[in-house]
Amino acid sequence: MSQFFDNVKTDHSSAQSGLTYPSQSSATVKHIARVALCSLIISTLLVFCIEWLARGSFSQTVAFFTNWQQPSWTTVFLLAFTITAGDALLGRTFFSAVFIGIAGLISGAVAYQKSLYLGDPLYPSDFLYARQIVDLLPLLVRDRPLSALLIAACIVVLAIAFIMAVFYGRTKFKALNINARIWRLIIALPALCWFGYISDFATYSWSRDKLKIAPMMWDQTANYQHNGFAIAFILNIPMAKVFAPESYSAGAINNIEVNRISGAALNNRQQPDIIVVMSESFWDPTRLPGVNFNTDPIPTVRKFQSGHVFSPEFGGMTANVEFEALTGFSKAFLPTGSIPYQQYIRGPVPSLASFFKEQGYATRAVHPFRAFFWNRGNVYQHLGFDAFMSEETMPELEKSGTLASDDAMVSQMIEEAENIEQPFFFFAVSLQGHGPYAASRYPDSKLEVTGHAPEHAREAIKAFAQGASEADASLLRLMKWAKSRERETILVFFGDHLPPLGPAYVDTGFMTARVASRTAPAADMAREHETPLVLWSSKSGIQRETGTISPAFLPLHILNMAGVSHPFYTDFLGALHDQYAVIDNHVLFATDGATQENWQREAEWPKLVRDYQLIQYDQMFGQDYAGERFFRKAVPQS
Repeated sequence: MSQFFDNVKTDHSSAQSGLTYPSQSSATVKHIARVALCSLIISTLLVFCIEWLARGSFSQTVAFFTNWQQPSWTTVFLLAFTITAGDALLGRTFFSAVFIGIAGLISGAVAYQKSLYLGDPLYPSDFLYARQIVDLLPLLVRDRPLSALLIAACIVVLAIAFIMAVFYGRTKFKALNINARIWRLIIALPALCWFGYISDFATYSWSRDKLKIAPMMWDQTANYQHNGFAIAFILNIPMAKVFAPESYSAGAINNIEVNRISGAALNNRQQPDIIVVMSESFWDPTRLPGVNFNTDPIPTVRKFQSGHVFSPEFGGMTANVEFEALTGFSKAFLPTGSIPYQQYIRGPVPSLASFFKEQGYATRAVHPFRAFFWNRGNVYQHLGFDAFMSEETMPELEKSGTLASDDAMVSQMIEEAENIEQPFFFFAVSLQGHGPYAASRYPDSKLEVTGHAPEHAREAIKAFAQGASEADASLLRLMKWAKSRERETILVFFGDHLPPLGPAYVDTGFMTARVASRTAPAADMAREHETPLVLWSSKSGIQRETGTISPAFLPLHILNMAGVSHPFYTDFLGALHDQYAVIDNHVLFATDGATQENWQREAEWPKLVRDYQLIQYDQMFGQDYAGERFFRKAVPQS
């Protein structure tokens, strides 16, 4: 290969020298052929290695390249054109391959790790919260020092390799003259622009079909498997923008019929205080088959459980769950892989916080971590919270394991509540239950885990269960405190998603993979996405038989418990909930037990679901046609 590069350089020098030789035309043709062939070889090697890293399987990568019904060679030519354009911009032959190659290899490795732990591919939107990943590294260092050491070693090796590659490129790859750079742009730019044009998955493209590119935006795992990492990643770039539903208009909003709309009104009883606790990774570990505990880890939740929340996420992406719980809107109507807190909430959006604030409530968001995480500091203001009690504004909290304890967070909430005279609405997101679950996390734990699972799985389960047990105890403490108060207090407690236990799920037989599928049969989806839910009032007790519901239906239940009617949160969501219990982007769960998988691929959606999408789009991205009718300020009932 080194000799091949030397030949390329020698011919290239002759082509630039300006001297006239009888064989100059022949040499130029040979030079162009060598450059093109070398570009294709480099592109093939890079695409193969990137795919290998992203898939984590050599055999799957070979199958990708040998299946002519998949766009592997389309990707190779696309990368070759990209390198050609990059060389024109950088001014050296093949120099851009150094930068493109290292960026691609790192992205492929990160993509595999994300799919391993969260079950999702790497999306363009993921780079919006790269800072948050860096901020979690200290947790990884404490809980998994060997993994952290390996990551640090890889970073050092990559940095050295990058410096050496840049030095090699600057000394071995000759500079291009202006003519050579212009010709490269003339060849590459039209091809790249044309590819960008046919990458619009929302429109049909004959050329795209012939290139074997098949956008599967409803199933991102299949999308990346079929199209390969690079092309699937490109197809997801437009997903950052949410397009209006075809039927969206003022008339469409006005034509939404909800028989039970009664107007916004408050009852005449004393306004209750409301506390919502979304507990990080809270779940019932006794659901793991063949796993036994010496004592029930979550006795309080088991005693007072109302039902389950069907989390739209698995193992992470907490912000997407709280988005649903606070707004009553659904992640199902947003692009797969998107994060509303990061991408879409740039101004006021209706929420429980803004509603209660209008009624004279003090509204507080509570999370014992940094305010920038998931962009919460800005988003909570847009949602209507008076204040955000974060790591920056609270005193340093006592830790349990490696993170701020649930008990310390509850202490701060109680202290804040007792200093507020008017009714209040608190929305708290705990931190203690966050993974990973190292065996050494709770050295004083009295829990014992037995069963057929290997020791490493039992140790991870024990660490998780100890955190869940302490979260359960913090709920009991809140209940006892609420019982001692004169004003009614409504408590809502639920887990945001299943914990990232990884191999323990496979070792116990709970799942066949380390992460849940987003397109599994409905019964499997329910089992792999349900977290416990408690709806409790200090005056009326438990709300039983809630069943399994989407987080978006929590505002309906909260306002019903508070005796409040509202055009959207109780009337529209109530009418919707009469028909559906769960609205997920893959499956609808009807209240009568029926399920409808792949519903978004149907030409016609159920009318109420389509109306739901219209209202959500209108309030997040549209013209606020629904504002006056569905979100006007509530007034006391006469």
